[in-house]
Amino acid sequence: MNRIGYTDNERALIEVAFDVFIRSVGKVMDSEQIGYIVKAYNLALDKFDGRKTLSGGLYLLKLIEMADIAVGEIGLRSKTIVGIFLHEITTESDVTIEYIKENFGERPALIVDGYSKISAIQTNKVSFQSEQFRRLYLSLIDDIRVLLIKIISLLYDMRHREDVDPKIFKTDLKDVKYLCIPIAHRLGLYEIKKEFEEKVMVYEFPNEYEEIKNKIHVSSTEQERLMENFLAPIRKALEEEHIDFYIKWRTKSVSSIYEKMKTNNLPFEQIFDIFAVRIIIKNSKPSDEKTDCWRVYSIVTNIYQPNPKRLRDWITTPKVSGYESLHTTVQADKNWIEVQIRTERMDEVAEKGSAAHWQYKGRNKKQTTDEWLNQVREILESPQYGKLDDRLSSSCKSDKIYVFTPNGDLKQLPVGATVLDFAFDIHTQVGSHCAGANVNGKLQPIRYELHSGDRVEVLTNKKQTPKADWLTVVTTDRAKARIKRYLKDQEMKEAEIGSALFYRRLKNWKITYTDKLLSDILKEYNLSSGIEFYHQIATEKIDIARLKDFILSLIEEKDAKLERQGDEYVKEDKGTESNVEGICIGNNMNDLAFKIAKCCNPISGENVIGFISINGGVTIHRVDCNNIKALKKSYPYRIIDVRWGTESSIVSDVTLEVVGDNELGLLGSMSNAIKDLNINIVNANFETKENRFVGKLVLQVDSTSLLDQLITRLKTLKGVSEVKRVG
Repeated sequence: MNRIGYTDNERALIEVAFDVFIRSVGKVMDSEQIGYIVKAYNLALDKFDGRKTLSGGLYLLKLIEMADIAVGEIGLRSKTIVGIFLHEITTESDVTIEYIKENFGERPALIVDGYSKISAIQTNKVSFQSEQFRRLYLSLIDDIRVLLIKIISLLYDMRHREDVDPKIFKTDLKDVKYLCIPIAHRLGLYEIKKEFEEKVMVYEFPNEYEEIKNKIHVSSTEQERLMENFLAPIRKALEEEHIDFYIKWRTKSVSSIYEKMKTNNLPFEQIFDIFAVRIIIKNSKPSDEKTDCWRVYSIVTNIYQPNPKRLRDWITTPKVSGYESLHTTVQADKNWIEVQIRTERMDEVAEKGSAAHWQYKGRNKKQTTDEWLNQVREILESPQYGKLDDRLSSSCKSDKIYVFTPNGDLKQLPVGATVLDFAFDIHTQVGSHCAGANVNGKLQPIRYELHSGDRVEVLTNKKQTPKADWLTVVTTDRAKARIKRYLKDQEMKEAEIGSALFYRRLKNWKITYTDKLLSDILKEYNLSSGIEFYHQIATEKIDIARLKDFILSLIEEKDAKLERQGDEYVKEDKGTESNVEGICIGNNMNDLAFKIAKCCNPISGENVIGFISINGGVTIHRVDCNNIKALKKSYPYRIIDVRWGTESSIVSDVTLEVVGDNELGLLGSMSNAIKDLNINIVNANFETKENRFVGKLVLQVDSTSLLDQLITRLKTLKGVSEVKRVG
């Protein structure tokens, strides 16, 4: 990007601001750490020379302010500051991650690389709740400082809305709600959390915010009078006990008051505990801190009546973030006031969160910030955070990864997911023709295991199709199901080809198909189904010549017996007529698996024909059925003659259409006629228009003779003009 460099005046402003910052951090960092920061600052000044914010401000001043937030409000140290100065440098200049690693070390390189990954997330396309949102970010980074820099960046945006594009600001608010506020709470960064909540409320509920703010302002004089009256006896009692202390008090934030109003369904005037008083004990020895706090608690509650339900003892059991304090709510006149009792050390932890806790804990140790940052990750990764018995563990790593399409769309997959899993997650066709992928600009095979933050462009080839071994490549249920479905469909298609080949060969060999024949074949070849048999025919896994020899041997061995038992297999000599007229339904059912076609519902007595299905069974159709006419043209070799036997009693659903005059009692007469013939009514539907009706009756009938009787009876009824079978 071509830009005009900073003017001399602008550089002077930047240098003054940076000099002030360096003098402030000189109190908590050594010369080596400061030199480390200066080096990063100089690189940023060179590469970002002339860069402005949206409002025209100096970008380097923004970085310095972010660094000041990191040190002053959170308690972070040199590596984080270096990360702040360099967090956008690889995307906005020619500086590479390798360069950062060589000149600043591996840790800053990880920070910058991690920030690039989370910056690529298009959160406008993400519909996660806060827990999922947090895990998404954690899965993409190797150093927790990345997440803290993100929070600092968003805090800057909230304070300088003029520097943020309105569309981006909406996305920022989402990040603040679902990422920053929950994390700030977990880390004990309560002041930052409160500020975030205020900014969100100003945007989402501006009218309510202004109303509560104005009410607080109007009553400010009354508040000061109330607090002075409330604190006077406390100060006196503490001084008499020779306790070294100071007191801070404030009105609770607008957002917290609004939340109380919503939760309790109360107006502002009925929210009494809008004040918070903090009693800070000075010069308390570590061994005496608990005793000193409970001593002050006793003094306060001797003066004012406490609400025992509102006692919060975070001294005996501190929060995971390190927060320690005694909270009680006492009544003064008609007002409820929250009193927080803590030592100076506890107060600094409460103000700056976990970082202050770790600094106190390890003032005489090296790398206390790194130690704290490890604890931070454990806190953030813990799914059980908040329970008193929570045991933090770094093993709580997410079982999900988050990868992106070239357009920035987010895909959530299980750990261990491959390129092929990703392809099927996009679309079945993409997965079916996947030949590999460009992952972060590098060509990778379908087996390549993906990681959070990867940007994946699937490569397809129309000639590529799913294979059985693909099932060992994928991990997601979606991909496995799609592959299995394709393989099953292919097996069915090949089975269709195999069945056609088999029936043509039977016809050429002058052998009539029966279910018994298929059963013997399956037994001989140790196969479980007709589909498997036909598939092996198509794929030439079964030798046709050997199959013919096997069938002919069965016929030769059983020929005499078959003739006596009704021709289970029929071998026809060339030039002679078959000695079988077809399959007889009802007489040789043991030899045949069949079903009645739903399209035409044939009944005993009607002219019927059979179609051999791919499973080996036979479907029975009426000869005038449109479907069987089409099947005859496509699969003539699978058509078989069928007739009704004397023992046949197949019940089928038959639909009759009855038309007539809407005569009184006609419906009852029709019902009686049906009942007299012991015919079951499955469904009946009648529509009337003026004095005419059209009715459809679905009946269970087992023969044409019975059906003919019914139609004749219905036609004789007074008012009935037409009765016909439909369907």
